[in-house]
Amino acid sequence: MLDRAIFHIKDDIKTIYEKDPAANNILEVIFCYPGLHALLAHRLSHKLYKWKIPFIPRFISFIMRILTGIEIHPGAEIGERFFIDHGEGVVIGETTIIGNDVLIYQQVTLGGTGKDKGKRHPTLMDGVIVGAGAKVLGNITLGKHVRVGAGSVVVEDVPDFATVVGIPGRIVKQKYYDENGTLMHNRIPDPVKCKIQRMTYEIKEIQEKLGIKHEMPEDSCDD
Repeated sequence: MLDRAIFHIKDDIKTIYEKDPAANNILEVIFCYPGLHALLAHRLSHKLYKWKIPFIPRFISFIMRILTGIEIHPGAEIGERFFIDHGEGVVIGETTIIGNDVLIYQQVTLGGTGKDKGKRHPTLMDGVIVGAGAKVLGNITLGKHVRVGAGSVVVEDVPDFATVVGIPGRIVKQKYYDENGTLMHNRIPDPVKCKIQRMTYEIKEIQEKLGIKHEMPEDSCDD
């Protein structure tokens, strides 16, 4: 059991080095990453929660919320190589399930939508990335390697390898990843803007048929 715990800690530290270019040395990672602190505390509180020990798991979660600004319910199931970047304001609900190699940023909420019993929080499959300020709500599933744009609100299932943006979240077909598969938040299209631009093109065609001159804006939306 101790060997397994040490393995998790080494893996968590390695993950930070791989996913955060600002990680310069081991001391910074150990002492200056609240996401790591919250995750290590959660591994302990989750174990106690599974053993049905009362009060103590929630108290550990409460203390870590005060110290790190990250609230993870002891009941949440979290896979390996999970990384919370920056971390402030992150909330992860009781029945949340998180797969391996998941990355979330600050102000993310993995929450419920009401007072339902049973599974009421989201499931994030392997390789999911959730951008800063995004809210993923309810008993929904984000498929493998889904990318959620910053500030989005997702309330419906998202299929594998999709990118979802907006309020409410809409799936966009474009793949805005860099060569490492990292979501490039500054290049995600606005689906509402794209629809308006397409309507503008249709209006232009009608105006051309009527002999009306019309200047078109630059189009930043791809099919």
